[in-house]
Amino acid sequence: MREFVVEADGGSRGNPGPAGYGAVVSDAATGETLAEAAEYIGVATNNVAEYRGLLAGLRAARELDPDARVRVRMDSKLVVEQMSGRWKIKHPAMKPLAAEAATVFPPDRVTYEWIPRERNTHADRLANEAMDAGRRGEQWSPEASRADLATPAVPAPEGPPGDAAAGAARVREALASAGGAGVEDAATRHAPSRNDSTGAGEEALADADADADADRRAAQAVATPSSGWAPADMGAPATFVLLRHGETPLTPQKRFSGSGGSDPSLSGIGREQAEKVAAALARRGTVQAVVASPLARTRETARIVAARLGLDVAVEDGLRETDFGAWEGLTFGEVRERYPEDLDAWLASPDVGPTGGGESFAATADRVAEARDKLLAEYRGRTVLLVTHVTPIKTMIRLALGAPPEALFRMELSAASLSAVAYYADGNASVRLFNDTSHLR
Repeated sequence: MREFVVEADGGSRGNPGPAGYGAVVSDAATGETLAEAAEYIGVATNNVAEYRGLLAGLRAARELDPDARVRVRMDSKLVVEQMSGRWKIKHPAMKPLAAEAATVFPPDRVTYEWIPRERNTHADRLANEAMDAGRRGEQWSPEASRADLATPAVPAPEGPPGDAAAGAARVREALASAGGAGVEDAATRHAPSRNDSTGAGEEALADADADADADRRAAQAVATPSSGWAPADMGAPATFVLLRHGETPLTPQKRFSGSGGSDPSLSGIGREQAEKVAAALARRGTVQAVVASPLARTRETARIVAARLGLDVAVEDGLRETDFGAWEGLTFGEVRERYPEDLDAWLASPDVGPTGGGESFAATADRVAEARDKLLAEYRGRTVLLVTHVTPIKTMIRLALGAPPEALFRMELSAASLSAVAYYADGNASVRLFNDTSHLR
């Protein structure tokens, strides 16, 4: 029996006010997004919009497979508790919606789970897109969607975002669970689609309390240790989807291929890989910009993907691969035979460059960090595909995790693989994905 995950959300800009919903259906086994739904529904309350999102998600799942099991995940404590039968439904506008939702699948094949708002970004973004479209007098279109990459295929971490400066994820998670001191009440910091007016009755009050709890938990989870536990503002993350270019003729031979070598183009296999990446990203519909390294293999990969997404390609020199000097075009074994002492020194210290004036890993890290910061300032709050190379991608992952330079030698990164890092306004980084090649199978 197939199993689906339905994530749904709704919002009202006024409560009641202009409202819309969003819903996502994904495969529970693979995480692949199978269906999206969103709609502007006119003037309604926040809770009604959430129920409409739930109903749309369940209907979309039923169209895919009426015999499936469904796990519903929502950040509305009210809807989850009411649909689970633990809270009574008193509001007259919600009773028929809840009754209809209960009949889409047999009750024994549907479970409900509350999740924090920061883990429901895909559905939330769809709801906001629907409301934005309604403001323009249009209906939401999946072709125009730019919903966030953070779908079940790229699961959000169970704990807080990675804090590269402190490496204190476990401690901060424990703090959040214990309601640690020193973290301010974030109940007033809500997304634009929310309104905490109490005039909509007890359901709105209950949901406002749930929203406040979610915001408080989010604020605690990202507390950054400085002098004591200080509050931090996650803000809207910029998500960098990191794509290693497709294969070149040198890739299967495992030869050093940096920015100082022959600058090879993609092989036939590499172009096929790029097409498969393009198809996978097009299905997601989440990438809003494409930036590539200036080298031929990355620009070619980027062009193939961008053409499928209907986007242009920008070039960032800081994303180029390390210059491997005299080692360009050689295998590791050949370097060991010709330059054994230089190789040992290079492996022992990130400050040592390859033979012949090549670039050290320390110099590469400085360059990549500078490019990262420049792109974060330019693409704040957006999802951007960076088409680059092994060392820059590993370096971004290492820096996000606060790992030492030697961690570069402990990561495997395949051609045409996808990784992802979310960067928050408070300086925290969360590694969402690493070396995913499922789209190539």
